[in-house]
Amino acid sequence: MTVVEFNGTGLSEEQWRTVRAVATALKPQQALWLSGYFAGLADAGRPEAAHLVPAGLDPAPAAAARTLTILYGSETGNGKRLAARLAERAHAAGLAPVLTDMADYKPRRLKEEQDLLIVASTHGECAPPTSAAGFFEFVEGRKAPRLEGLRYAVLALGDSTYEFFCGAGRRIDDRLAALGAERLHERVDCDVDYDDPAAAWIETALAALAPTRNAAAMPAVAASATPSAAAYDRQNPFPAIVIENLALTGRGSSKETRHVELSLEGSGLAFAPGDALGVMPRNDPALVEGLLSVLGLSGSEALTIKGAATTLGEALEGVLEITAATPRFLDQWAEVTDAAALKELAGDARSAFLRENHVIDILRRYPAKGIDAAALAAGLRPLQPRLYSIASSATAVPDEVHLTVSTVRYGLNGEERHGVASGQFSRRAAPETALPVYVQENPRFRLPEGDAPIIMIGAGTGVAPYRAFLQEREVQGAKGRAWLFFGERNFDSDFLYQTEWQGFLKDGVLTRMNVAFSRDGAQKTYVQHRLLEEARELYAWLEEGAHLYVCGDGAKLAPDVHRALTAVVAEAGGRGKAAAEDYLAALRESRRYQIDVY
Repeated sequence: MTVVEFNGTGLSEEQWRTVRAVATALKPQQALWLSGYFAGLADAGRPEAAHLVPAGLDPAPAAAARTLTILYGSETGNGKRLAARLAERAHAAGLAPVLTDMADYKPRRLKEEQDLLIVASTHGECAPPTSAAGFFEFVEGRKAPRLEGLRYAVLALGDSTYEFFCGAGRRIDDRLAALGAERLHERVDCDVDYDDPAAAWIETALAALAPTRNAAAMPAVAASATPSAAAYDRQNPFPAIVIENLALTGRGSSKETRHVELSLEGSGLAFAPGDALGVMPRNDPALVEGLLSVLGLSGSEALTIKGAATTLGEALEGVLEITAATPRFLDQWAEVTDAAALKELAGDARSAFLRENHVIDILRRYPAKGIDAAALAAGLRPLQPRLYSIASSATAVPDEVHLTVSTVRYGLNGEERHGVASGQFSRRAAPETALPVYVQENPRFRLPEGDAPIIMIGAGTGVAPYRAFLQEREVQGAKGRAWLFFGERNFDSDFLYQTEWQGFLKDGVLTRMNVAFSRDGAQKTYVQHRLLEEARELYAWLEEGAHLYVCGDGAKLAPDVHRALTAVVAEAGGRGKAAAEDYLAALRESRRYQIDVY
């Protein structure tokens, strides 16, 4: 039997002839798809052409193909899901995409890329997702290479209630163009109801990669099957029953934080410490009544939203976002009312108006009695789920999930206003209430394997995942050291889970705890100050292999803590600022510095 070398393994001539016979029997589109399939299985999806042809035999004809990489930066998982969908469609089109998280991508490889499709989410005002920060820093920095040989397209995700809508996607789109790359498809900016525009972008972007391909040969997008009862997700949430809902904050607190326990019995939902729970909220019925009253409508008006028949009242309560006003709503209402004052709003004045007025305020100031229900709905976005860090371990507390929820409450235009989901938890989620939920995985906020030390930094509800961490470690019998830095306003009223932390300390599950209560003294003290006070010991833990976690507010806590950590490494490690930054960057790259912010 003759043996021919095939990619470093033995392949008989008979086997090779069988492969050739199958290959020649395939239709061109089938062969193209199959080549993409095997290329996707290869290391990094880029096998060399020589590896595919045995010595001594003529290669079968193959379509010349450019390499295709799909990069995504995702904060809540939406970008990751869309990128996976894009990769599936690319495979179906006969392409061989390499799907990669920006956090795992080596940016220096950009100069080797040929075709690049990017799905970029925006976190807060114009920032990239936390996990994609390193990628953005490289691309926007001086070390970024010229990219004249690269073709690319960007799908940007964002929230139009923010001033710099889709800012991260805009940044990467502009930067790649500035580096000489060729834009093969215009960027599309998606709001929170991204499904339709994202689907359209996926199809047209892929078509741009292969303009001569017969579009009819590309399989149509299959309709989503109805999930089984065991496959609960964002599209099919599980009706979790509230077991407990109580205030954690004490009398006299300047804020309200609640501990909520939900039953997952019979759901089949699984989660790990660090994951989040998505909650599908409902709007306040009182706000719905207020809107209907201003509009002069009853709520019984028939309405169709994305092909589903409903009524205006039900849509306002459970389908549409009716609190924060968006540019989309403002444009729609300006057309409906023909209000010159609304049409003239622009720039900073427009942004300020949206911050200072909810939907109800705009309806009151610019009324349109008897408006058609469909015209109103056209300006409103779909009601979005809210994500909460899970505050319990499924191993320690099976069939339950615990949350730590801060009630959003503030004054606006002479009235008290409430957060959509947190207001529901605070006032309309008594025990036995059912809340639709699903699990949102967070693989970039995970306990280390084994007994590695952990350092946990959080303020307010940012302490929630650490409760899950310690519950998990206690059940697993882990021996690793654990250090918690926790900050809140006042010791007497805001020391969340105080008794539990003390129990963990007594049992040795928690080794050390430093607290900062910002409003107890004449001078405000925050967790970053405690980090600086413990610089030498903190650095010693890091040098001994500790994993570092930061959870909480992304606008202030995370950057303040990062600056403090940079100072800690510089001081205790005898390094300059740049070297300290490199030290933390290396920790982040090795997954020893993980951040979960909101």
